[in-house]
Amino acid sequence: MRKSIIAAAFASLAILPAAASGAEEPPHVDYSFAGVFGTFDPVQLQRGFQVYKEVCAACHSLKFVAFRNLGDAGGPHFTEAEVKALAAGYDVAAIDNETGEATTRKGLPSDHIPAPFPNEIAAKAANNGSAPPDLSLMAKAREGNASYIHAILTGYDHPVPEGVQVPEGGNYNPYFPGGVIAMPKPLSDGQVEYADASVPRTVDQYAKDVSAFLMWTAEPKMEVRKRVGFGAILFLGALSVLLYLSYRRVWRNVDH
Repeated sequence: MRKSIIAAAFASLAILPAAASGAEEPPHVDYSFAGVFGTFDPVQLQRGFQVYKEVCAACHSLKFVAFRNLGDAGGPHFTEAEVKALAAGYDVAAIDNETGEATTRKGLPSDHIPAPFPNEIAAKAANNGSAPPDLSLMAKAREGNASYIHAILTGYDHPVPEGVQVPEGGNYNPYFPGGVIAMPKPLSDGQVEYADASVPRTVDQYAKDVSAFLMWTAEPKMEVRKRVGFGAILFLGALSVLLYLSYRRVWRNVDH
């Protein structure tokens, strides 16, 4: 039942326009990747993957992410051994080379992260007719990006305004279009055990970490794009100066 509610909520999340039904503006969250020179924090992305794996992966896939991507520079940057161990922790669909029958095998770094359901029909059947959407690009699909995801995940404790009717099975969340979301509060303090004891085990921290991770899945080459863009601006700036100086030199004795 909980999976069904979460699936229905995120299905709406992926389809509705950003400004639909007067949802409140998500509060801005400072992330390490913000700004022209911002970069992803690989340790935070590793924690975000842990939150995804332990909380979100029960319903939602990451079909555009392969295990090997988790070891990429500019991303979670797990070691090669860690990537192999993560992949081996999953069973993936395979074909028996001798019988040709469907079977399973341990995951390899080259495999994509398996979806929680074998196909869309099975996903709908397990979730009251609503297939949970893939989260690979979710952070880029909504206005506010990572801050929006953080707002949704932390927005359950707001008091219900006077005059707002919350139907049975619904939950008030001011950042969700319409203010009422079917998904119950998915995170709670102490729910995910981080290896680093100095990191707070709070809803706010979990939400920051998983929203940062989903921002990376949506734009895994962001750091490369920023570096190339900044280099292009420097090149064009230098070229403009050289062209101006050349112009001044060639035409300095010519009356205009």
